[in-house]
Amino acid sequence: MKLIELVKREKIVVIVRGIKPEDSLSVAEALVAGGIRFIEVTMNTEGALAIIQQWRECFKNEEIFIGAGTVLDREMATAAIEAGAQFIVTPNLDEEVVKLSCEKNIDIFPGVMTPTEIVKALKAGAKAVKLFPMGSLGLNYLKEIRAPLSDVQILATGGVNLENIQEYLKNGVIGVGIGSNIIDKKLIEEKNFQGITELARKYKEAVKDVEKYG
Repeated sequence: MKLIELVKREKIVVIVRGIKPEDSLSVAEALVAGGIRFIEVTMNTEGALAIIQQWRECFKNEEIFIGAGTVLDREMATAAIEAGAQFIVTPNLDEEVVKLSCEKNIDIFPGVMTPTEIVKALKAGAKAVKLFPMGSLGLNYLKEIRAPLSDVQILATGGVNLENIQEYLKNGVIGVGIGSNIIDKKLIEEKNFQGITELARKYKEAVKDVEKYG
């Protein structure tokens, strides 16, 4: 099954940003214990490349997919792919990064906001896009975008929480990117990784409810 099809199945990509390298494995294990299968570490996290390598090695025998986020240019994308990233996520549209990822057969979710950016991303080769920042754009913007671009595969990122995740999924996105609402820095500082697992489970249950009743 192709990676984007798996995103459609799992619905949640967790974004890990700014954690300490010594906490990285515990955080990933906590997410996996909570049912998360897609995890990205942002490239502006200390030791991001080493974290990608560590996670790939740790979960090599499991259906866990590790990505690199906040990828800003070709050099960063190349380094992430060489470290083992299985998908790339960007905050902006850099068509060169899209083309490189396609050349390497790595799925990419380029960050877009406008219809123009969405179409440019698709023409550059992207199979899906990351609509960002949803916390500012909101559900009404998503609905307006979906009207003329109903066939575009969208990952909604920014501002997704337990109160609105079902609404996003019901409005046609293939999945959502969630960061600090699961990666709770206070829980990590307290070494309460079980708390991270419990948060992940709550989001997975919310997704299941959409599949059951949506």
